[in-house]
Amino acid sequence: MLAITSGKGGVGKTNIAANLSICLADEHRRVLLMDADLGLGNLDVILNIQSRYNLSHVVSGRRHLEEIVHLGPSGVEVICGGSGIELLANLNTFQRQRLIDELDTLHDRSDFLVIDTGAGIQSSVVGFCLASNETLVVTTPEPTAMTDAYAMIKVLAANDYAGRISLLVNMARSVGEGRTVYRQISDVASRFLDTPVYEAGVLYRDEAVVNAVRQRTPVLKAYPKSPFSTAMNEIGRRLTQASYQNARSDGFFRKVVNWFF
Repeated sequence: MLAITSGKGGVGKTNIAANLSICLADEHRRVLLMDADLGLGNLDVILNIQSRYNLSHVVSGRRHLEEIVHLGPSGVEVICGGSGIELLANLNTFQRQRLIDELDTLHDRSDFLVIDTGAGIQSSVVGFCLASNETLVVTTPEPTAMTDAYAMIKVLAANDYAGRISLLVNMARSVGEGRTVYRQISDVASRFLDTPVYEAGVLYRDEAVVNAVRQRTPVLKAYPKSPFSTAMNEIGRRLTQASYQNARSDGFFRKVVNWFF
C-alpha cells in the first residue's frame, strides 16, 4: 500500500504515480492505481482512459466499485477520480462511509495498491498516507516545494506514522542536485522530527515528460529510453524487491476512515 503525495501541486505527483504503477506491473505485479485527488483527479488524462464512470458514481450509489475499474497500460487497474466534481470534494458522513465500504473490498485484488493523493496537508490527504505502508513524498529542487514536502513529513511524524517515509526528487537537473535536496530535507527531519526519511531516487527534468503528457501517453510507453523512464524503472525495481512489514489485517480503508476529513 503505497501513497504518493506532495506538499504542493505542480511537482509531477500524478505523472509519477501513473508511470510507477506501470513499472510495477511490468515487474509482473498486480497493481491497482487509485486517483484519490478527490474532486480534482486527472489520472484518466495522463493514462488516456475514457472514464464514463468514476468515484462520484460510487458515492451516489449509482455504481459499485468493480464497475468503475478501468484497465490501463501494462494491465494496471485504475480507479478514476473526478475533476471539478463538488460532490467528491465535500462528502457527507453517509457518502464517506459508502465510499469506504466499497473501497474496503479491494484488499485482495492486487499486490500493490498505489494511491495518488491530492496535494497539501488536509486530512483527506493525510488519512490515505497514514493508512499506507509507505508514503512517497514528491518534491522538486524549488525552495517552495522543498518547504512543503518537509511540512508533509512533519504532519506524518506528528501523527506517529508507522510506515516508511521516502523522498523522491523530481525535475532535477542532475543526480547530484537531487541528492543534495534529499540530504537537506532528510537531515532536517532527522534533527528536528527524529524521523528517518529514505531516499527513493531522483528523476530528471526531461522534455520527454512534457511531450508524453501532451500525447496523453505515459512516458514509459512513449519514450521508454528517456532519462526519466530509465530512472523510473530503477525506482520500480527497488520497490518490488522491498519487503513491507505492515500487513493488511486491520483493513487499509478502515484505517483511512479514522482520519478522513
